[in-house]
Amino acid sequence: MLHILDISPPAQGLGHPLLLMNHSVTLRDVEPRDLPTLFEHQYDRIANEMAAFPARERDAFMAHWTTNILGNTQVIKKAILFNDHLAGNIGCFERDGMHLVGYWIGREFWGKGVATKALTEFVTQVKFRPLHAYVAKHNVGSVRVLEKCGFTVCGEDKSGSPTGGEEVEEYLMSLNVQT
Repeated sequence: MLHILDISPPAQGLGHPLLLMNHSVTLRDVEPRDLPTLFEHQYDRIANEMAAFPARERDAFMAHWTTNILGNTQVIKKAILFNDHLAGNIGCFERDGMHLVGYWIGREFWGKGVATKALTEFVTQVKFRPLHAYVAKHNVGSVRVLEKCGFTVCGEDKSGSPTGGEEVEEYLMSLNVQT
């Protein structure tokens, strides 16, 4: 899944990124009414480049989320709220015998500590260990989020570009201890 870095100025009305202490980041179950906003988050070209992950078209996105995420009781999926605004999603799923964590933050919420706060809370709720995350090496913001939450690099890989371009260099990071 995806990990994002913000290099943009703060969104109007959401406050300065260094003032997160005055703001609330909470997790709740993802609901079907969240999907249009989550679709828009993942349809952002800049976010796609940062995460090295292509956007899905609306019908494909809705089908994927409805069937593979909301419809799968084995997937842990949470909405990330920043001051009661839907800021993104975070989840855990099993693939190839590993419990993988991934998240996507809407670009207007980048640089505010939202991902760090959400992942910190999420790993206290998810009891599987080790937890793993793949992150594009060029996504230094997300690498840093994972490190702040106790993840360490345990491997490196190259994956085929989902858009058919150059291979993507990525880290495999793991969290081995219960937090």
